[in-house]
Amino acid sequence: MAVYAIGDIQGCYDPLRRLLDALAFEPGRDTLWFTGDLVNRGPQSLEVLRYVAGLPDVVSVLGNHDLHLLALASGAPAARKRSRDTLDAVLAAPDREVLLEWVRTRPLAHHDSKLGWLLVHAGVAPQWDLAQTLACAREVEEVLRSDAAPRFLGEMYGDEPSRWSARLRGMERWRFTTNCLTRMRYCDAKGRLDLVAKGPPGTQPDGYVPWFRVTQRATQDVRIVFGHWATLGFLHEPNLLGIDTGCVWGQGLTGVRLDRGLRRVTVQASA
Repeated sequence: MAVYAIGDIQGCYDPLRRLLDALAFEPGRDTLWFTGDLVNRGPQSLEVLRYVAGLPDVVSVLGNHDLHLLALASGAPAARKRSRDTLDAVLAAPDREVLLEWVRTRPLAHHDSKLGWLLVHAGVAPQWDLAQTLACAREVEEVLRSDAAPRFLGEMYGDEPSRWSARLRGMERWRFTTNCLTRMRYCDAKGRLDLVAKGPPGTQPDGYVPWFRVTQRATQDVRIVFGHWATLGFLHEPNLLGIDTGCVWGQGLTGVRLDRGLRRVTVQASA
């Protein structure tokens, strides 16, 4: 049995199927880990969701675009359709509710102690160790699976608070957690988030660094695989694996075998 981690798909169904062929993936034998953002911006979000949700062994964490889909479906006033959204087919699908329920019950973080990898969409707050990361993720997951989900989806948009505090409660705590796990790229030495800068390292504001470069980050000894950052591209360093290689932007879709040798396979967005 192989375990493959796959970067942000964002509705690029055809490249996904070509990547799985290149990996010699076999459903029922192998397991897929997805870094989130299964949907949006690409042309086939519905096909991606139907395929991934139908797999027997799959782990997919929530990304910011997956949460945006849930917010649009909830009718929350703050969830405004954006010009580049390509989610209409999902929202109009006859199996919409089944698919949305599947998305809503995905985790925000996943850790496999035997495999030794933590999977998140974007990043981890520098102050959090592994246990704190998983605990904060579970808090938001419980909200999403409760009657409080519509309120959360309506109020999750926003960049504040920008810094972690154990004193955070309620919506402020949930929003910070969501922003860390699904939106962050840069933060300062104190863990204050910059959620505006999206370019590659070297283009960020003064005083900010990639989240994984913060000195004394509490998860330095945890192996983390993440996506979300197409302008960063493929990153393979000790305990770090960044695998969003910009498929929806015409570049490539990457898969890496996690259980043996970290073998990387990338297929181009266009065949």
